[in-house]
Amino acid sequence: MSSPAARVRNLTKTYGTGQALVRALDDVSLDIAAGEFTAVMGPSGSGKSTLMHCCAALDRADSGEVLIGDQDLTTLGDKALTTLRRDQIGFVFQSFNLVPTLTAEENITLPMSIAGRKPDRAWFDSVIDTVGIRDRLHHKPNELSGGQQQRVAVARALAGRPRIVFADEPTGNLDSRSGAEVLELLRRSVDAHDQTVVMVTHDPVAAAYTDRVVFLADGRIVEELRDPTRERVLEVMNRMAEATP
Repeated sequence: MSSPAARVRNLTKTYGTGQALVRALDDVSLDIAAGEFTAVMGPSGSGKSTLMHCCAALDRADSGEVLIGDQDLTTLGDKALTTLRRDQIGFVFQSFNLVPTLTAEENITLPMSIAGRKPDRAWFDSVIDTVGIRDRLHHKPNELSGGQQQRVAVARALAGRPRIVFADEPTGNLDSRSGAEVLELLRRSVDAHDQTVVMVTHDPVAAAYTDRVVFLADGRIVEELRDPTRERVLEVMNRMAEATP
């Protein structure tokens, strides 16, 4: 077994104070295996997006550790965190987050351009062919469908060869066909390129594309499934719903 791509140890994150205090993460520990596709699921307010944002260095926890590879994010200053985010982490947002004035190709290479790096052409070509947008590289976002925009966003996340890619509800703004295409290419990036992908989703169909599903409730990990199917995910979700007072 290779070492985990990411590790979370005793992570706690709260919002608010006094009676308004919300414990978004409550002593969470988790390993994210390298070269696997992991889904994080749970009801609204369960802490899944907070967990992802802390893992992706977009938010800081109150206590505990987050390691990407062997690097403990909780010990890094803002500048070092920015560098780590740029060089080791890819992120796919639900809302695409493309720059409207740039072409698809310019959007894909933007993080590397900011870092002063040129893309590895062989890898870039492989990513473009994986996501299937070679004929749209010179189009701007307003000339692309939602599914094509999300493919560009996935290509941007993969192009820098990050250690790990986080995807926050990546199919949430897509129709079912476009959503399936995006899920297939995330699956393909894991299978063909040994990429590590972590996806927050509420959709059992999306979760069925992954190797493992981690379920959160009230800021804690309550269950997990390996080799999930839609039906098995639904069973766990229904059981969790019944257990909620």
